[in-house]
Amino acid sequence: MKLAKLDAIPLKIPFSIGPLVPKSGGQPWHAQEIVLVRVETDDGLVGWGEAFSYSCQRAVVAAIEDMIAPLAVGRDVDDIPAFMRELQQVVHLFGRYGLVMFAFSGLDIALWDLAAKAKGVPLARLIDPSAAMTPLEGYSSLYRYGDIDLVKAKCRQSLDQGYKVIKLHEITEPEVRAAREEVGADIALTVDTNCPWTLEEARAMALAFKPYDLTWLEEPIFPHDDYVALAALQADVGIPLAAGENLCTRYQFAQMIAGNAVGYVQPSITKVGGVTEFVEVARLTSAAGLQLMPHSPYFGPGLMATLQVMSACPRP
Repeated sequence: MKLAKLDAIPLKIPFSIGPLVPKSGGQPWHAQEIVLVRVETDDGLVGWGEAFSYSCQRAVVAAIEDMIAPLAVGRDVDDIPAFMRELQQVVHLFGRYGLVMFAFSGLDIALWDLAAKAKGVPLARLIDPSAAMTPLEGYSSLYRYGDIDLVKAKCRQSLDQGYKVIKLHEITEPEVRAAREEVGADIALTVDTNCPWTLEEARAMALAFKPYDLTWLEEPIFPHDDYVALAALQADVGIPLAAGENLCTRYQFAQMIAGNAVGYVQPSITKVGGVTEFVEVARLTSAAGLQLMPHSPYFGPGLMATLQVMSACPRP
């Protein structure tokens, strides 16, 4: 397929969580920021991708338009992984992580969408012709409220909506305790803390959370790629850890997995490098006997691609 056009389309979807204003990148967060990537072939076929862009939308659009589109438009692409590797190598001076990889992720997802459409099959079946395509269960991911009554109300709302797994983003014990009291013993409860603590602080907080039977504790340590500290924490407190939403490419995941740092591996398809890298991370995860638990707080092609790839990925 020959690429005739590549466009980055920035969108903002306003949202509210009630009386509180959440933050993203340290700034007030009033809208979900999405960069759609639209790729069109010379015969009119269109593929869609999504690049992560919360609080960095202008920079991601610039990376696509100034660094990637000039290299991609006009090219024939028959082998997507080989093509993506070539482009990453050409611009490796600018990095293979963070903003640059967000942009590459959007292109990669769009290319796989094109390839599936060209074959007339779901993406899952393009990756694995024997993909089961069985229903996938999601969980309710709440914001950080820092308010016991609000945590209880949001947990109750999640239960009323039929969720069996609830993720908190709280960083203090009273809110976690309140959530467990509200949902009871039979609902799986997880806590994503977004990298707030040192190892010593994380150990103290993990032990404080332990009575509430967490399925996993997510990103408890900064920096997020301190795999030695994560491994030590997981071994010390006996709570499975989850991490990976802030990692890019299979190589960072290979380091985390080799370090026995987590029990749950969380690639984010709009950050990690798209479908190509996600599939490789899934293979590494399966080979290590760990649980693949993708990070996917998206509403467009990123969500659709995650669902399709999870239907095709190996599991332990």
